[in-house]
This record gives sequence, structure tokens and C-alpha cells, in this order.
Amino acid sequence: MSNQPLWGIDLGGTKIEGVILKSAEDPRVILRKRIPTEQPKGYEHIITQIKKLLNLMAEESGLQPERIGIGTPGTVDPLSGTHKNSNTTCLNGKQFYADLKYALQLPLVMANDANCFALAEARLGVVKDEMPEAKVVFGVILGTGVGGGVVINGQVLQGRQGIGGEWGHNFLDESGGVAYTGRKGVVETILCGPALQRFYTSLTNQEITLKEIYQRHQAGNDKAATQTIERLTHFFGLAISVVINILDPDAIVLGGGVGNIDELYTDGVKSAEKFVFNSRLDTRFFRPKLGDSAGVFGAAMLVAR
Repeated sequence: MSNQPLWGIDLGGTKIEGVILKSAEDPRVILRKRIPTEQPKGYEHIITQIKKLLNLMAEESGLQPERIGIGTPGTVDPLSGTHKNSNTTCLNGKQFYADLKYALQLPLVMANDANCFALAEARLGVVKDEMPEAKVVFGVILGTGVGGGVVINGQVLQGRQGIGGEWGHNFLDESGGVAYTGRKGVVETILCGPALQRFYTSLTNQEITLKEIYQRHQAGNDKAATQTIERLTHFFGLAISVVINILDPDAIVLGGGVGNIDELYTDGVKSAEKFVFNSRLDTRFFRPKLGDSAGVFGAAMLVAR
């Protein structure tokens, strides 16, 4: 199996992307293709679209998959088999894994998008290039939400409840307000992009994008913008120190739009150093290398043995 092509599908809210990689040892792209998800048409239609994409890939490549890796928003509950925590809400509460497996008549390995990001950067991306000896990798998504994935010895850690790596829902500070889950002050309510924008608006009564806030901070002429970025780096360090204290990862990769903010790698790491349970911080922090390829490449690597 090790030299067989790897098939991966990345299910997004607006597009479904598929890839065929030559093998785990030689992960060159044989074919990459995407079609729209057409989410408003409902649950059954999404399954039909995934099947359609696989048929198109088989037709264009002349290959047939033996098994498929699927990256999804949300995750499968290991005990009930139902899908949960997905922002593609029509999947929640459904037997998505079982229904998709039946529709495709193929073995599946499924993981959430943050796990796929972490796996791709660990096995094919920046960690492989910069720190190949790393055994424990934590992949961070800092965007419209906050997520994470854990990879240990090249394998995703799903966890008994399917929530391995979900640091975005740890308690951080009351000032974050209420999350969509109803919990108050979790990491996501402070570090995600919309939360940072809300904080800036609370200081200025101006509604501008995070990109504009960051540009004003860099220009050095907007105290509220600088206060917003300083809040981000302070609380990032506090939040990530909890992950480091528990997992002690070799490497952390910061993905998502908020992850592009340079100060996370300087002031954010200094903040973590203050809170971590050690006299120094040896964890390496990396920018991701694979860009929008990480999700679908990680899905393909789910089936690598």
C-alpha cells in the first residue's frame, strides 16, 4: 500500500476539492480538481457532489481509489457515529461517515480540517522541511474561528470524543464574551478575527477589518489598533501555554488569516514564555508552507500507511 496513489477530499462550505498524490514517499500531484459544494441544496446533495467529484477524478486520471481520506468541517463522534461541531450545519447530527461510505462503497478515513492541516504541514510541509525530527506537532487554525490538530509520530490524534486539539474552546478570559456554544470567555472569543474586530470597535466605535487594524498598528498612529494587537499577542501566549504544558509539542504551526500577523512569532512567543511551566521555551513556532493545499493534502495523507 505504501507506494499506492493517495486520494484525498477536502470538504469546504463553498467548494469540494480532491487530490491524487503519487504515494506517501513521493507526494507529487497526479491530479487536483474542485467543484462547488452547493451546500444550500442540502445533506444528500453534498454526498452526491463528493461522489461526482470522485467519478470525475477517476475518469480524468484513469485510476481507481482503494480508500479515501476525507477532511471535513466538524468531526465524527466516535461513540454515536454522528457528525458534530460543523459550520456546514446540515451535517450535524447525521451519520455522515456511514452514509458517505455507503454511497461511495469505499473504505474511508475522516478527520476535521484542522487535523488535516496539522498532518499536511507535519508530513509534507514546513515541519518536514525545517524540523524533520519532530514527533509531536500542534497545528493551529486562527481565522474566523480557532481550531487545532495534534499529530504524533505522523498520525492524527482524534481522541475518545473526537475533539483532540480543540484548544479554541478552552476557557481563557471572561472579557471574550459568549461563544456560539454558549460558553463564556473561551479562546475563540478572544483570538479569532471577528473577536479582534469587535474589540477594536468597542474602543473606537469604528467597524473596520482586521487587515486594516493591523495596517494602522504597523503605521504606529492608532493606539486602539496597537492595543488590539497587544491583546492578541498577550492572550495568544496565555492560551498556547496551556497546550504546551499538556502536550509539550516539538513544533507549532500557525495557520489561518490571523496567523499571518508577524507579532505572534515575536511578542506572542514571548508571552507564551512567561506562562509556560519551564524556565525557557524550546517549542519551535512555524509559518505554514502549503497554503490552501494543506487541507486536501492532509486528507490524502490520512490514508498513508
